[in-house]
Amino acid sequence: MTKNELIAQFDPNGPGVAGNLFGLPFTPATAEVVIIPVPWEVTVSYHAGTARGPLAVLEASSQVDLALKEIPNAWQLGISVLPFPADMPEESEKLRDLSVRHIRALEAGEKMLPGNPITTKINEASENLNIYVKSTAQKWLKEKKIVGLLGGDHSTPLGLLRALGEQYDRFGILQIDAHADLRKAYEGFTYSHASIMFNALKLPSIGRLVQVGIRDYCDEELRVIERSMGRVTTYFDEDVKAQLYQGKSWENICDRIIQDLPEHVYISFDIDGLNPKLCPNTGTPVAGGLEFEQAIYLLKKLVRSGRRIIGFDLSEVAPAPDNDWDANVGARLLYQLCNWAAVSQGRLSAS
Repeated sequence: MTKNELIAQFDPNGPGVAGNLFGLPFTPATAEVVIIPVPWEVTVSYHAGTARGPLAVLEASSQVDLALKEIPNAWQLGISVLPFPADMPEESEKLRDLSVRHIRALEAGEKMLPGNPITTKINEASENLNIYVKSTAQKWLKEKKIVGLLGGDHSTPLGLLRALGEQYDRFGILQIDAHADLRKAYEGFTYSHASIMFNALKLPSIGRLVQVGIRDYCDEELRVIERSMGRVTTYFDEDVKAQLYQGKSWENICDRIIQDLPEHVYISFDIDGLNPKLCPNTGTPVAGGLEFEQAIYLLKKLVRSGRRIIGFDLSEVAPAPDNDWDANVGARLLYQLCNWAAVSQGRLSAS
């Protein structure tokens, strides 16, 4: 069935299609936006649970109403999630057990020695994951799709960034996060969730990294920022809040953030960039952070500035055993990312 036939037969006001992202009727072939699910959390260093995030967001997405006031018929864009890798959750859990053993040994005072069999095994598996994500992304980018990624921990989008780095000569990253994620091989894991931006900066096509909401960082990360010669610009949460308390508007702060970004922008959204009341079960929640509406306002301002969103990820959503609040927020955030990315590429119109 063609995309137009699917649109003609679908009632956006009624129950959605069971099992489909947002209940929409589209497949990856008929959608404009394709989401890669990556249920992986091997290197998380505090609470686990983010590997369950992609499925939880998928399930919660059926409760998201499809109308967006500023984007008429947004649902007609077409959004679809790829099949979940069957063996990935089991592999992630086994490797996570190994990483916990390693982390506990470090916390007990053991020295981190080169050639450690646990870190070697995990680093090899993580690189295999990067290769899988990159090849999957390349397949759908060749089909002219907008490709997003739904993690899992924040290490998961590196393969997508590598794929985009081969497609675009130059682009910037807008990172919304509680953490700077600029540690080199944190705890011996080359592809740690705490090292995603350190690894991203190895890609020559990434000209700028603009960080928003950062409120947890170490001396090593501050040095990376200071020595970046402007390649990394960090809007620390405490500084942003101080400006707001002193009377500066969020609009003006957003304008400044956007000025630091180039024409092509990748959005990396760790959900712990939000106030933890919106994501209490994320792996490493930190007091402070953005309100949901602040984040969406920044996203809209970015698009209306003429920047083009070339891809995105949403990571670190971790559902609670007894409720789907985190997934509910994550699903709504994902819907906004999908549709505003499409507006930025001219695939949808916005008022």
